[in-house]
Amino acid sequence: MSDTQTVDAEIPAGDLVTPIDVDEPIVAAAYLGQTAVFVVADGTAIMIRGDERKSVTLHPGASVLRAASDGARFVTGGEDGRVVRLDERGEITVIAETGGRWVDALAIGPSEAVAWSAGKTTHVRDGKGWQGTLDLGMTASGLDFAPKGFQLAIAHYGGATLWMPRVATKPKELVWKGSHLDVVWSPDARFIVTSMQENSLHGWRVADSANMRMSGYPGKTRSLSWSPDGKWLATSGANAAIAWPFQAKDGPMGKEPKEIALRPDRVSQVKYHPRLPMLAVGYHDGQIMIARLNDKAELLARRAAPENGAVTALGWSRDGASLVFGTENGSAGIFSVPTT
Repeated sequence: MSDTQTVDAEIPAGDLVTPIDVDEPIVAAAYLGQTAVFVVADGTAIMIRGDERKSVTLHPGASVLRAASDGARFVTGGEDGRVVRLDERGEITVIAETGGRWVDALAIGPSEAVAWSAGKTTHVRDGKGWQGTLDLGMTASGLDFAPKGFQLAIAHYGGATLWMPRVATKPKELVWKGSHLDVVWSPDARFIVTSMQENSLHGWRVADSANMRMSGYPGKTRSLSWSPDGKWLATSGANAAIAWPFQAKDGPMGKEPKEIALRPDRVSQVKYHPRLPMLAVGYHDGQIMIARLNDKAELLARRAAPENGAVTALGWSRDGASLVFGTENGSAGIFSVPTT
């Protein structure tokens, strides 16, 4: 993974970016239907639709720690121990309260399922209100639902656990020494991948628990995104977005990853387009590139602005025509993808 190289990129017209004044760190950004939503660390959400702007308080007097969206809802967890759902109309539903314990991890899944962890306990709730709990004896740092069915992957120290909440069988343990931070299922449910404290990824083939180690990163890989066809996993943590191939039965083992949108600065966020082989890449200096994978064409969506801090959030609209973004110092905006 190379550390330095500049890229030649088309400079878009200035009116392709609509700046949004937030002035607080952005935790997450996504579209709910036609509404752009920016979840802010101070416990609020900024909702933008056309010329309308609305601020909604999610966690009064408390910071947002975790947030996740599926395009129909935003679910957040805060320092106040509340798990809250926000819909496109700006209406809030409190899903759970942990008695003041911080929400350490959060995930949303199919059929309106939600999972969260607080302390050493992981909680799950399906769309009909049924709830289950699992005490792992350790803190869960990452959660992700399987693409189909009601199964949850939990990242923690020493590996990951696969839990089927409605089935009275012992959860499956995937063991690998070290601290595992985030976890994702592959779209075909064949693989589990975690990010690690040691600047690497680790994966398992679910069928037989075969291990896969993906290393060589100069930084931590805290942002992971699957391509629409599920064949590539893009990651942050290097001076390019690193995309690992998962087409074969052994996943990326014995194969070289792709380097996408290589720059002198390190990648902080990645987000695949919802339909096309195209990747949005955000960097620690605030720059955002959009890279087309078939011909390696690159488009500059936002110039570097180090004073605004690293890009902390990227989210595509459902049709892929717009990209929302936010940074750690509160700079946010909407980029309209050019049609020509």
